[in-house]
Amino acid sequence: MARDSLATLPNVLSLSRLGFAAAFVLLKGHDERLLLIAAAGATDFLDGYIARHRGSATKWGALIDPVADRFFVFAAVCALLFDDVLTDWQYAAFILRDFFTAVGFLTARVVPALRRVTFVARLSGKVVTVLQLATLALVFLAPSAVTPMLVVVAAVSAYSVVDYTYALYVAGYRA
Repeated sequence: MARDSLATLPNVLSLSRLGFAAAFVLLKGHDERLLLIAAAGATDFLDGYIARHRGSATKWGALIDPVADRFFVFAAVCALLFDDVLTDWQYAAFILRDFFTAVGFLTARVVPALRRVTFVARLSGKVVTVLQLATLALVFLAPSAVTPMLVVVAAVSAYSVVDYTYALYVAGYRA
């Protein structure tokens, strides 16, 4: 994995989600927001696919991709909360996993034995991101399906937090 290359196509695709997040907050139309959700999902898939298949994975990309994902989801969910599209509990169901993941990341940077552990994307985290984006789309396509889907998001998020915590523990124990 290259160390210092920021200007790769996968990284540019990841960074585009920051722009999509800003646009989501600024635009109010359902069609425009739905298009931004689709674009965020497509770039999330493409950046990883290209990085793996073209051998252009970078340390920057490993950092930028999840941050861009979290930023897009957070901005979209906040915009929907402020627009009274989502309730407080729906907002919490969307972002609690991200909150716990951030706490875990910061904890790993503070605990000396865990500082050397390299964070890598796990399948459970990828599944949560896909479910979050799908649920955001449902807000516009099938609003009555949002609540049941958020129950699924919350359950998979809880599993993901446990999965990442266990992986961090195992990696820290071996380090």
